[in-house]
Amino acid sequence: MKGGAPTADLSVYVMLPRKKTGRMPVVAGRLRDPDINPCLLESDASTRCMDEYNYDRERCSTHFLKYKNCRKFWNSVMIQRRRDGVKPSMPAAAERDIILQAMGKMPY
Repeated sequence: MKGGAPTADLSVYVMLPRKKTGRMPVVAGRLRDPDINPCLLESDASTRCMDEYNYDRERCSTHFLKYKNCRKFWNSVMIQRRRDGVKPSMPAAAERDIILQAMGKMPY
């Protein structure tokens, strides 16, 4: 229709449920990979604590602190390796175990 008001598109869009594939999203899968996430055990411990204590954050503060210290430690290792030109910047899980054994105790 020439010269008239534009007509509105009255199409109806229906959201269909997504087919469940049983696979984890890529980002979540990467976070569960011990070669990528050096603080997987600490993360799991804090999550378990929250589940056990009905999400009372105060009761799980030690787990949160361990996780935070773990992230700080491995982040500093990653930064130092980048400065030194070491690839990959985050050591693999086996290499991290060797680093922790050489230290004699957990740094976090």
